[in-house]
Amino acid sequence: MDTLIRVISFLLLPFLCGGIVQKIRAYGQGRRGAPVLQILYDTIRMIRKYPIDGPFSGFFTESAAIFAFTFGVALWSLITFEWASLLLVPFLIGMIRFATVSYAVENGTSFGGMGAARETLLYVLAEPILILVLVVFESNLVFQANFANLSFGILFFLGALLIVLSDLAKPPFDDPRTHLELTMVHEAMLLEASGRTRALFELAHQLKTASLLLLLTKLGLEHIEIFLNLISSPLIRELTATGGALFLSALIGYWESNSTRRKWVWIPELLGLNFIFMLILGILLKLG
Repeated sequence: MDTLIRVISFLLLPFLCGGIVQKIRAYGQGRRGAPVLQILYDTIRMIRKYPIDGPFSGFFTESAAIFAFTFGVALWSLITFEWASLLLVPFLIGMIRFATVSYAVENGTSFGGMGAARETLLYVLAEPILILVLVVFESNLVFQANFANLSFGILFFLGALLIVLSDLAKPPFDDPRTHLELTMVHEAMLLEASGRTRALFELAHQLKTASLLLLLTKLGLEHIEIFLNLISSPLIRELTATGGALFLSALIGYWESNSTRRKWVWIPELLGLNFIFMLILGILLKLG
């Protein structure tokens, strides 16, 4: 039964996570918002249309969307079914970003080039911290039910959540609601994408979103002694992980509707401090 839950989650969770983020953000801004499955409807509509490429399009323009979608599926299947070491996650995320940046640089305008530069900077600064998080995730650490361990665990979880916000270009790193100061990193790179090319890029982004949220949920649940002792059924664990990913989607939607981005020069300092913070916490958790 737990395998069935994983398959259903594999098919639906990427659309639900993105839809819930948009729905909660709309509610936070006083709007009704689109249906939760609007991303699925838009993807089906766009994938039926033939893409229109610019005059400078070439190999990357035609193949980048397919590469991004393929690596997105590989990433999502790795998080869902855990068929290999999770240390492959930064590599797969990097390949998705490489495909997106290649499309923006070859086919995009200067606006797309700006988005590609910022996307690359976020990747370079965030991925070392993500690798550190995954090393802790792959270890056999189990947080005992005492105040000190749970406090360190919660702080480590919040630091990992900050990396997820960076990978998804959410506030305070970027603000999808505005074009001020040429923001919207992800959208800036795909302004020239249309038809099935846009659909495949959108699918890759939603797969990455769901992957990071489910990974963060599993990180928080599978290293807590209380959770491991109380819930022994694989089915209940799968349902709990799926529910946690949906809860994080709602939390990010609320955060997105009530926060703003910071100045771009502030971003490297924040991620650098977060790396030092996570490194110290990881050492303390390992020693504890």
